[in-house]
Amino acid sequence: MKTIIAEKPSVAREIAGLVGASDKKDGYLTGNGYFVTWAFGHLIGLGMPEDYGISGFDKASLPILPNPFLLTVRKVKKDKGYTADTGAIKQLKVIEQLFNKSNSIIVATDAGREGELIFRYIYEYLKCNKPFERLWISSLTEKAIKQGFDNLKNGNEFDGLYQAAQGRSRADWLVGINATQALSIAAGNGIYSLGRVQTPTLALICKRYLDNKNFTVKKYWQIQLMHNKAQVDFKSISAIKWDEKQLADDTLKAIQRGATATVTSVEIKSVTEQPPLLFDLTGLQKEANKRLKLSAEATLNIAQSLYEKKFITYPRTGSKYIPEDMWAEIPNLVRALQNREDCKQALTKIKWGRFNKRIVNDLRVTDHHGLLITDKVPSVLNADENKIYNMIALRLLEAISQACGKEITDVSLQVLHYDFTAKGCKIQEAGWRSIKGSFTDDGEEPVQELPELHKGDELAIKEAAVLEKQTKPPVLYSEAGLLSAMETAGKEIENEEERKALKNIGIGTPATRAAIIETLFTRNYIVRDKRSLIPTEKGLQVYELVKERKIADVAMTAEWELALQKIENNEADAGTFQKEMETYAKSITDELLQTSIANTNQPKLNCPRCKNQQLIIRDKIVKCPDEACNWVQFRTVCGVQVSIENVTSLVNKGKTSLIKGMTSKAGKKFDAYIILKENAESSFEFEKNKSSKRNGK
Repeated sequence: MKTIIAEKPSVAREIAGLVGASDKKDGYLTGNGYFVTWAFGHLIGLGMPEDYGISGFDKASLPILPNPFLLTVRKVKKDKGYTADTGAIKQLKVIEQLFNKSNSIIVATDAGREGELIFRYIYEYLKCNKPFERLWISSLTEKAIKQGFDNLKNGNEFDGLYQAAQGRSRADWLVGINATQALSIAAGNGIYSLGRVQTPTLALICKRYLDNKNFTVKKYWQIQLMHNKAQVDFKSISAIKWDEKQLADDTLKAIQRGATATVTSVEIKSVTEQPPLLFDLTGLQKEANKRLKLSAEATLNIAQSLYEKKFITYPRTGSKYIPEDMWAEIPNLVRALQNREDCKQALTKIKWGRFNKRIVNDLRVTDHHGLLITDKVPSVLNADENKIYNMIALRLLEAISQACGKEITDVSLQVLHYDFTAKGCKIQEAGWRSIKGSFTDDGEEPVQELPELHKGDELAIKEAAVLEKQTKPPVLYSEAGLLSAMETAGKEIENEEERKALKNIGIGTPATRAAIIETLFTRNYIVRDKRSLIPTEKGLQVYELVKERKIADVAMTAEWELALQKIENNEADAGTFQKEMETYAKSITDELLQTSIANTNQPKLNCPRCKNQQLIIRDKIVKCPDEACNWVQFRTVCGVQVSIENVTSLVNKGKTSLIKGMTSKAGKKFDAYIILKENAESSFEFEKNKSSKRNGK
């Protein structure tokens, strides 16, 4: 017998159907010489400090450097502690029995770092020594699975992948556990969660937020002219940006006295815009966030669902290319889209026999190729699945289309002794831009079409106006912008040599970036404000504490990603990497334990109910330490964080300032004051009728 182990029950059922294992049992299927079973994601993980006999946060125990690392069954939170997941224990027993009854194992977990880790941790925990082979596939279509079974690979070929996954897992443990405990001990005021990738990501958000907030906006003025030649209206703009409106107004008056514009130069150049490459996961998440306002995690979940339904290839890919041997499949995928209403218009723009091979590059394909549709085309999907599928399908059509050819014209003009410029664009060959019919990128203004102009032409001025403009601060990160910054962390690095060394290396991986962003939300370090990511009070506090520390260093985190890639490719030693991580964990622990936490920032407030205890102020609650009194005020009320200033005002004056943008249980937005009533119970007071409703706790 052979045991096939998949990552999820749904995938196991697909495989079981193909290998003839149709007899359903509790936790597995069997038949035709196979047992087919499954994990539920990470059944086994690294043990927590309690598993090493260390309870609570104890300075004397730091740094915690496990040797060896212990593996434990997945735990779930219960009451105040953690307990083993009963479902995981049950499934693990099933897997153990099947492994014992089998001669060999076929690993069918997702073909990537995390999938490899899920299996290997189970294999190691069960002390299994049966030989295993690897099913390595990029889609779950019947054809792909059958080809995969015809080309099973020796499990040892993926030792590098496992060592990289294990190295990442242990590094995150060493940094996360030690740094979190060290800073929390130093603070003595709640838990300050830190992480190997989480903290540099938070640093990116906070730095951008502060740069934006501290930016001084300056006004300036330009003059815009309207011309007409050969029945074509077009605009030009002054090269000068005046700091004083009066100077611009004076110039405008001079121009309006009948001046004409003289063309001083015309420069025409042809520009070729190559089509975009296929989506990798990060690219898809960025596009979905920009166009559909979907979070990175939501996009990944939708893509995973489409993959499991066999409509697209493996989504957790970091590549935008396909290997040479897949090129022959592309015409079949394009033909398959002929049955899809949403793609019919785009398919009329495709030039058969002239497909662009730019996406073919064996050297740029990592574990998996770029995101593709399969030859199984969906007929019924939910709204978001439909949009994501169309995004992937249309990107394929764009990628295999010809380049877009543009003629860009730059014109210089002179009015009196002032310089003006006009820019024009003419599409010569629509190419890939015809697929969606969009000839400029999002956020770009369409460039005007100019008439034929020559040096020395005299142009009348139909209209002239002063435009008021202002300098723009660094834009706050949206999720798409943050994903870009994580993907190209090297661009954030100031040292030029380091930046070159880390070109194309980001922080996190395509598969983990969504989870890192979601962790920052869970930790109450960041919130969404429309489409922008804004640090909370707590997020900024953590940033201020660690911004000069190694743990916030984007370059160092990017270097680790590079090291893990080398381990995966068998170019670096996993043991050396772990020793480096242990040394690093020691140094950040020492560094953070010596951090001076300015609790002076926190006001000293007396309990409004018992009047004789000083309140404990945390990021989620403000409470009286006297259990007999037990006064408490939550810091998040109807979806809005109550600031320290408002907490102080509530306790000392019995009323906050007007808090805007709260959301009722019915989902309606409202503004209100939080007030203290008798016995220090909190309630709302509304602006118009000052009536008190709902309890504000």
